[in-house]
Formats: sequence, C-alpha cells, structure tokens
Amino acid sequence: MIYQSTRNDSLQASSAQAILDGMARDGGLYSPASLDGLAFDWRSLLPLSTQEMATKILTVLLPSFSEAEMAALVRQAYAGKFETEELTPTVSVGDDTLLELFRGPTSAFKDVALSMLPLLMTAAREKCGVDDDILILTATSGDTGKAAMEGFRNVPGTRILVFYPHGGVSPVQQAQMATQDGDNVCVCAVRGNFDDAQTGVKNIFAAVEQEELLAGKGVRLSSANSINIGRLAPQVVYYFKAYADLVRAGRIAPGEGVDFVVPTGNFGDILAGYFAKALGLPVGKLVCASNANHILTDFLRTGVYDRNRPFYKTISPSMDILVSSNLERLLFLLSRDADLVARLMKSLSETGAYQVPAALKQRLDELFFAACCDDEGAKRAIGTVWRQYGYLMDTHTAVAYDAAQQYKAACPDHRPVVILSTASPYKFPAAVLEALGEAPGPDEFAAMERLAAVTKVPMPKNLQGLRERLVRHRDVIEPGEMLSYVLDKAVGQEG
Repeated sequence: MIYQSTRNDSLQASSAQAILDGMARDGGLYSPASLDGLAFDWRSLLPLSTQEMATKILTVLLPSFSEAEMAALVRQAYAGKFETEELTPTVSVGDDTLLELFRGPTSAFKDVALSMLPLLMTAAREKCGVDDDILILTATSGDTGKAAMEGFRNVPGTRILVFYPHGGVSPVQQAQMATQDGDNVCVCAVRGNFDDAQTGVKNIFAAVEQEELLAGKGVRLSSANSINIGRLAPQVVYYFKAYADLVRAGRIAPGEGVDFVVPTGNFGDILAGYFAKALGLPVGKLVCASNANHILTDFLRTGVYDRNRPFYKTISPSMDILVSSNLERLLFLLSRDADLVARLMKSLSETGAYQVPAALKQRLDELFFAACCDDEGAKRAIGTVWRQYGYLMDTHTAVAYDAAQQYKAACPDHRPVVILSTASPYKFPAAVLEALGEAPGPDEFAAMERLAAVTKVPMPKNLQGLRERLVRHRDVIEPGEMLSYVLDKAVGQEG
C-alpha cells in the first residue's frame, strides 16, 4: 500500500516514510489512496488474542513491516504495560457495551496508539536509513501529551516537545504532563486554546519544510498526533476487539452489525472506526458525539464546516476543539479527490469555513449519526449510570453515553451499541464528584481521594501520589513564540 497526501495525488510515501514524516510536505495528511480491495479475512481475527489481532491488522495497514517484525513490535509495546492482557476490555452497562480504552499506563485511550508509535517510529527510522534525531512535535487537548511523552520517554534517537493550551486541560492532566520525567521530553503551555496550539504546530511544520530551517542540523520533525498514520492505525484494532468480545459473549453472531458511539474532537478515534469498516468489519453507524463545541455535529448534519463560532471550555476538555484535523482524511477517502480536499482546506484556512458537495454529504449521511451533549447533560449521564448500574464514567464517556441514548431514540431499529470509554474518571474528579451530588471543593487532588472514598472504585496506580511528584516543566509562551521555541529546542539543548 502506498500512502499519499490528502491534497496532492503525486506526493506519495511508503507507510514507513509516512510514519517518519508525520505530515505530508504540502500540509496534507498521509492517507491510503483507497482502502478498497485489501486482502483481509476479518473473521479469522475473532478468536485471536488482542496482540495477535493487532499484529494482523497493523501489517495490513502498514505494509512496510513484515508480520514477524510487527509481532515483535506489538509484544514490546503492550506486554505487561496495561492492567489486563486484553488491553481494552468491554463491560455491559444496561443495554449498551462500554469499550474501556483507559486501562493503559496514563489512563487514557491514547495509550493504545502511543505505546506503539515510538516503536514504529524507530523501526521506520531504520528502514528509511535516517540518521537524524526525530523531534516529535505535538499539540494536545489533554491526554495525547502525557501518553506521548510516556511512550517516547528516553527512546534513543528521539526527542518530544508537547504544547498544550494554558488553563485548557484539567489539573490532573496538567500535573501528569508537568511532572513527566525523561531526558528527551519537554512540555510547554501556550496562551490560547487547543486550536491555537494545533495551528501553531502545523505552521511550524510548514515553515520548517518551506524554509529548510533544520537542514543540516541533524534533526527532523515528526508528529505524535493522530495526523500521523502510525498513531491512527493502532486505534483500528480495538474496534475489532470489541466486536470479537460481543461474538464471544453471544451478543451477536459473526456478520451481524454493531453501532459504535465515539466521543471525539479531532476526529481521529472515530476515523479509526471508519478504517475498521473499510477493512470489512460489520460496523453499522458511527455515532459522532460532541460536547458544547459541537462543530462536528453541525457539520455532519448540514455539510457545512464553520469554525467561526464561540469556543467553550467544558468539563470534557479533550473535546474542546474547533478544527478537527482528521476530518481531512475522511473527506479524501470518501471523495478520492485530492484537488477538492485542497480547495476545502484552503477555504478553511482563509475563511474559517467550507461546504462539501451534495454527493459527499450523502455519503456522510450513510455512515454517520451526529449528536451533542453539554456539561449538564454529561453530569446527568454520570449520575444516572452510577445510580442505575454502579458504573463510574468520566466526562468524555458521559458525552458519548448521552449521544448513544439520543441515537437509540432516533433510530429504534439500531444494532447493538458499543460506546467508546476514553478516560478514567479520576482524570476529571471534581466534575465527576459534582455529577454524583458531592461538593468537590477547590482542590482537584483532594477530589481524587474523595471520589475514591465515595465510590470505592480503585484509583489507577499511575495517578496515585500525583500531587507530590516533582514539577519539571513550567514554560508558558504566546502562540507567536512557538516556532522560535521549537528551533531552540531542536538545535540547542535537548528537551
């Protein structure tokens, strides 16, 4: 399989080169030209272990690596690092199934992909004959930063620099990042929101490429965001894993459809579901769940993407995004028209908006259902599920749970529903406590202890004692200072 830019058919790369580069040189994202015709017997995966399943799927999506090479990378990435060898267990909650994606080393769904990406990156570096250090440049709305730094910590030949919105992540998320150790890691707050940080990172990639700012410096840029295909591909695996769990539990027979509900801001996690569907998995509707920043809901309902709107800070901060980067890949895969995508992205950059053609909108309608849920709705969902089922959700999962109920009410003939649960409730303890009718108080870390006392749900080990850990990263800069900050870190001191 050859990857190409979503904006230029002639700009192509192997899967290893696409992982190494992160983004295409023209600002587009690397994507398969098509997912049609892949030789893939998805039914043969159902009896496999999660790691065996991951090996098969990733070998198909990233063919620069042999199955034997991929098997070794998968073992190294996952063995003994998650709470369970299943990696992503499923739990029945009423009529629904929750896919728990937060059982990894940083208690967020990003761990599934970011345990693999450093290994894929170093293997790709060797395959492509690259001697330069790789500087991983990433913007985070909360969870990617910690998971990426943990994954790349002290990986030879790499450095990682993470930007996050100052005041735009939860105190627990900020503490996770600010206390991260490692000789090659650095994190910096940006005054603004996530879109400011993400736009800044994209502009840095463009400036470094166009002006050859790192030429001859012994370092090159790449990304750990889901704009990197090596970050997106591992997320496809847990859709197959959830489906296999339902088959094993007798909830469905092989070949029956399943609907997936995904809380998303940057569109990567739900795009992985589309990849799973394209590989043959019987995925029914993909339900896109948004919070009060419901730009994706509006887009999927109308075909108009318009970021010219208020930005809201919510209790589900990882979804506080107005520019959903991975949507570009979906538009390319559905239209197979790089020129169209280039025009749409140019319009987004210049006017903040675009409208897709009618034929493309019709295809979106066939694949997706969109719903949104504000903070009060999310809190109601957390309280209701706890009282009725004794299951504790975080704020992002609560948005998805509410969206799932909206979907089922609107579509009574729906298939079995799987809701992606993306983070531990202990990452957002004050909001979760409030949803349970408790007074959280001003101290987020005390709220973690209170939540454990009230619910008796064990706190993840990686979050215990977070308050006492040494703060190692304190930098705060303006968006306009990001390029000089990166160049200083790239050619000056490491991380």
